[in-house]
Amino acid sequence: MEYAGLIGGVVLLIWLALRGVNIILSSLICSLLVVMTNGLPLAPSLSEYYAFGPLGAFTFAGKFFLLFAAGSIFGRVMGDSHAASSIAVALIRRLGSHRALWITTLACALLTYGGVVAFVVIFAIYPLGLKLLQEANIPKRLFCGALALGAGTFTLTTLPGTPSIHNVISSVSLGTDLFAGFWIGIIGGLAMFLMGMWYLERERKRAIINGEGFEPGPGDRISTIDERDYPHWALALLPMVLVISLIILPRVISMSMDLSTLAEGALLKTLITFANSQPIVWPSIALLAGSVFAALLFSHVRRDALIVMGHGTHDSIMPLINTAAVIGFGGIVTHTSGFVEFTSAMINSDLPPLLSAFSSVSLVAAITGSASGGLQIFMQTMAPAYIEMGLDPQVLHRIAAMASGGFDSLPHCGTVVATLTITGLTHKQAYKDIGVITVVIPVVVTVAMIAFFSL
Repeated sequence: MEYAGLIGGVVLLIWLALRGVNIILSSLICSLLVVMTNGLPLAPSLSEYYAFGPLGAFTFAGKFFLLFAAGSIFGRVMGDSHAASSIAVALIRRLGSHRALWITTLACALLTYGGVVAFVVIFAIYPLGLKLLQEANIPKRLFCGALALGAGTFTLTTLPGTPSIHNVISSVSLGTDLFAGFWIGIIGGLAMFLMGMWYLERERKRAIINGEGFEPGPGDRISTIDERDYPHWALALLPMVLVISLIILPRVISMSMDLSTLAEGALLKTLITFANSQPIVWPSIALLAGSVFAALLFSHVRRDALIVMGHGTHDSIMPLINTAAVIGFGGIVTHTSGFVEFTSAMINSDLPPLLSAFSSVSLVAAITGSASGGLQIFMQTMAPAYIEMGLDPQVLHRIAAMASGGFDSLPHCGTVVATLTITGLTHKQAYKDIGVITVVIPVVVTVAMIAFFSL
C-alpha cells in the first residue's frame, strides 16, 4: 500500500501537470494521497513536511523569494526599456535569425557555467529570447528547449569545474574537487550539447515545414517601437555585463589572490568573503544593481522606474509559488517508509555498483522532482555505502551529479514548472521538447558514460 501510494502520487502529479491542472492544487491532492496511503500524521505532514521542512514549500519560497523577485525585476526592466530587443536584433543581424536557438543555448551555457543560477538565467534571457523568436519565427516551445539545454544540462551537472550546486554537493560530500571525473564530464558534456542542438535544429526545420511559428503569450511584452528608437546594442549590454561581473568577479578574485594576506576586517576581504558565501543573496543583489543601473540608463523606463520594478516583483510570485508547491510534495515523499525502504533496497541490489548508484540517484531525483534535492539525499544516505563497495570517489562524484540531472526533470520538476510559468506555456505545449532535452538525452549519455568507463 505504501509503495502504491508513493508511486501513485508521483504518477498522478505528472498526469495532472500534463492535463494542465493548476500545479498548486495538483501538489496538494497528490500530497494528501501519499499521506493517507503511507499512514503519515496529517497535521505534521501538511504543516511541517510540506510547508516548512528541509524540502518544504515555504522553506523553498522563503529561501528563493529574493532571487525570483530580483530576477523578474531585471527581466521586466530589460524588456520595457527595449534593451533586450536591441541586443536580440544586433545578434540576428550578425549571426542570422536561423541561429536563434544556438544563440539562446550558448548564452545560457555561458551564464550558468559562470556561476549564474538557472532561475536567474531564465529571467535574464527570456526578454531577449522573445525578440529572437519573433524575428526568426520560431515556436516558443523550442525556446524552452534551448533554455533547458543551455541552463539545465551539460553546464549544470556534467562539465568539470562548474560552480553549480550539484557539483558542490558532490564535492563537499565526497571530499573531491570540482574537476572530479574530468574526462567523463568533458565527453559527456559535449555529447549532451551536440545531441541537444541536433534535436532542436531538427524540430525547427520541421516547424517550418508544418507552418508552425512564433505566437506570443498574453503576458509577453515585445517591443513594437521602431528599431531606430532602441538603445544602442552596446549600451543595452551594460546592465547584463554588470550583473554577470558582480556575480563572477568575487570568485575570480578569490581564486587569483590570497585573501589571508589582507588585514582582518578589510573591506575587500569582507566583501569577497560575503559574496562567495551567499549563492542566493549575492546574485540577487547583482540583479537589483543591474535593474537600478538599467532604469537610470534607459529613458524608456527612467520616469516610471518604480512602477516597472513593481510589475516585475508581481510577475515573480506565481513562478515562485508554483515551484514551491512541487518542492513541498517532495518534502512529504521523503518522510515515507516506502522511500526509506527504497534507498535500502537499491544499496543491497545485485546491480553493478556504478549502475546501482546511477539508478539510486535517478529515482530519488525523480520522486522528489529536484536534482539538487535528490543528489543531497543520495549523498547523505547512500553514497558512503557505495564508497565502501570500492567505487572511485572521483567517478562517483561525476556520475552521481550527471544522474541527478536526468529523471529530476519529469513534469513535476520545480524548475520545469517555473520555466513554463515564466514563458506562459503549458506542459502540453512545451514539455515534449523539454523532456527530450533534459531527461532522454542526459540519461542516454550518462548510461553510455557508465558503460564506456566501466570497460
